[in-house]
Amino acid sequence: MDVNIILYLQMAAALFTILDPLAVIPLFLVFTNNQTDAERSQIIRRTVIAVAAILVISAIAGNYILSFFGIDIHSFKIAGGILLLIIALNMLQAKGSLIKTTADENNEAIDKEDVSVVPMAMPLLAGPGAISTVIVFSSSMGSVGEKVGLIGIIIAVVVTIWPILLLSRWIGEKAGQTGINIAIRIMGLILASVAVKFIMEGVKASL
Repeated sequence: MDVNIILYLQMAAALFTILDPLAVIPLFLVFTNNQTDAERSQIIRRTVIAVAAILVISAIAGNYILSFFGIDIHSFKIAGGILLLIIALNMLQAKGSLIKTTADENNEAIDKEDVSVVPMAMPLLAGPGAISTVIVFSSSMGSVGEKVGLIGIIIAVVVTIWPILLLSRWIGEKAGQTGINIAIRIMGLILASVAVKFIMEGVKASL
């Protein structure tokens, strides 16, 4: 039982790191600059619901999608690990990953009234890295009970996005860009370790 608890805690930490809600604070403030507090709260609520839905669907259907395209989980682990490593390297330099979103997409989002689903939920939070991570975790769950536990972890982690975005202005003022960058670099280091683990597991299983 202790092993399962440790495993779930590791999954929760890895998932929170790849979601990286602190990194989206500056963009969220820009996107919602002209919104009222009530409108901003609604956007946050819809964002959290959308992220949870995307990741839960990925956890449930991910393996079936891989089977449909004839992709074995070991190859997917290697590909997912490489993707996470690229994102982690960008985080270590406190840069926004181009895999998540582009400058043109950010500029377009500024003019949108509702940025909750696109680009906030997808691809800024529940991007390719997060989806790949959830699918890899789901593939290691052998029973229905374990998958239900994973879904619980996903929901619990996603819920933490809510207060972080609600306090985005306060966090931005107190931590500043330097403080946020430091946190992003630390999470980038953790994510790089997870990425290397995925790659090593995939290569080892393929040999």
